[in-house]
Amino acid sequence: MNIQRFLAIMKKEFIQVARDKFSLRLPIIMPVMLLILFGYAVKPDVDNIPMAIFDQSKTQESREYIDKFKVSSYFIPEYFVLSEDELIDLVEGGKIKAGLIIPSDYSKNLKQNKTPQTQLIIDGSDPTTARTALNSGILISQMYSLSQKQKFLLKRGANPASNIPGIDLITKVWYNPNMESTKFNIPGLIGLILQNITIMLTAFTLVREKEKSTIEQLIVTPVKSSELILGKMIPYIVIGYLGFLITFVLGSWWFKVPVAGSIPLLLILGLLFVIVALAMGMLISTIAENQLQAMQITFLILLPSILLSGFIFPRESMPLAIKAISYLIPLTYFLEISRSIILKGVGIEYLWTDVAALVSFMIILLSIAGLRFKKSLD
Repeated sequence: MNIQRFLAIMKKEFIQVARDKFSLRLPIIMPVMLLILFGYAVKPDVDNIPMAIFDQSKTQESREYIDKFKVSSYFIPEYFVLSEDELIDLVEGGKIKAGLIIPSDYSKNLKQNKTPQTQLIIDGSDPTTARTALNSGILISQMYSLSQKQKFLLKRGANPASNIPGIDLITKVWYNPNMESTKFNIPGLIGLILQNITIMLTAFTLVREKEKSTIEQLIVTPVKSSELILGKMIPYIVIGYLGFLITFVLGSWWFKVPVAGSIPLLLILGLLFVIVALAMGMLISTIAENQLQAMQITFLILLPSILLSGFIFPRESMPLAIKAISYLIPLTYFLEISRSIILKGVGIEYLWTDVAALVSFMIILLSIAGLRFKKSLD
């Protein structure tokens, strides 16, 4: 091997890498970003479960019972409702994952050493969160019930081991009573597969034009940037939506995940998400200079969306800063839409905030992509 030629080639490669600012920054930025995301987002332990409480007793005894849930690291009582219907609306809207109902005769029964019955309603659409809510809720209630028994018996000089009535917590798991992971995963996979395929489809369109030098032919034509972007998107919208229909039918039929809600509503909102994902890919096309850069940017977008959208790990257990980033990911909203329609059977009245977010993403992403492409033509 000729050392001089070897050193010349090595020097040339270092110069090329130094000139490619994007590829030079990527090995530094990506490890830091992935370490932070994996370190904070990859957290199988579930805590801070949002909860609503319907306290019909409103006594010192009921508040003491509620405090046991408050001081635990598992539940955060975010709502104190005035009716059971209000609690149900919060569960169906996805604002809470658990609801505690305390009857009006709770304190009276407790003082008379009878067995008051409380109720814990759990959103079973996410099995991981549901299992934690179920197990921890039962444990908290049992521990408090045991302490009340011992306090009552010791006060009267009785044997603490005596078997006397305590508090009976009735649990109900909605939407997914058996807490099957498949029913949670399939609606999420539909959105994830749809996003990954459509972004990759369009991420290389304009970049391919640049590399083949056919972009110059478009520049001399009277085609506007918006016309070019939309014209390139339409075929991929058809392809992407076809992929959505295939994954939806296959997931529902093969994995036996029935749709509890409106199928037409899901199909319409699925089309909206297809357009949003394609707009993301089109924006990548306007940023990247070549297909390698397009692939690298796509990877930077797809991995955080898997970790932060709630596809695998519950967003409730994420730190606030990481959770805030998840709101910038369109997949977060479509996962909420697909799981709510398929598992809960809710309508648009519970999903309008997620729909509004996707519409906003569509407008913003298409506008930025159009402006960047126009700038590149100028």
